[in-house]
Amino acid sequence: MPDQPGPKGLTHTAVMDWMTRFAATVRSVEPELTALDQKAGDGDFGANLVTGLDGVRRALDALAAGAGNGERDRRGPDAPLDAAARVFLDDVGGTSGPLFGLLFQELADALGMAADPPGTAALALGTAAGAAAIQRVGEAEVGDKTMVDALVPAARALASCEPTADPAHALHVAAVAAHRGARSTTDLRARRGRASYTGDHSRGVPDPGALAVALLFASAHAELTSLSRLPVS
Repeated sequence: MPDQPGPKGLTHTAVMDWMTRFAATVRSVEPELTALDQKAGDGDFGANLVTGLDGVRRALDALAAGAGNGERDRRGPDAPLDAAARVFLDDVGGTSGPLFGLLFQELADALGMAADPPGTAALALGTAAGAAAIQRVGEAEVGDKTMVDALVPAARALASCEPTADPAHALHVAAVAAHRGARSTTDLRARRGRASYTGDHSRGVPDPGALAVALLFASAHAELTSLSRLPVS
């Protein structure tokens, strides 16, 4: 069974497995994300996300290999998220690449500064900081039909958990809240991002970026093979 976040906190291995499952999940659901983005955007969101996460997988492999070859041991739980941030900020195109990079970087910073091992309090801090950074850069608010519609509810859900709560439970709560937020975008008219150029054509389609945020938190527990597997409770 994959190493999942446990009541003792987030270990390096748990976060490595989380990012690996997220990459596998996105590859599985890429056709669904692409189909949605073809209706409400320019159709490249799923492919860009897969490309970015393929790069993350290579970065994680290099991280593991480096530790095994006697290089400076970066075994903190922040290291996989920091590696993901570098890939998305430096190498991933489109509107969403740098935004996911900001989220990964803020999560990495929060976990890196927390007590060892970091737990729910660090997750809440990092997610809130990531949401704030994305809103500053993208100038999006809840209701604009962007990833913010899922990320802000996830941040609020994590903040509502006890700081000492089991991170596995907190991440599940965040996944449910993010999925609910993503579903709420279905009937909205996009006001930010590429989908805003399609006008009313974006109505009736949930925002793919918001769904990807829900997939991120849900992947902390298991690899998903379809958007239909996102948790609802």
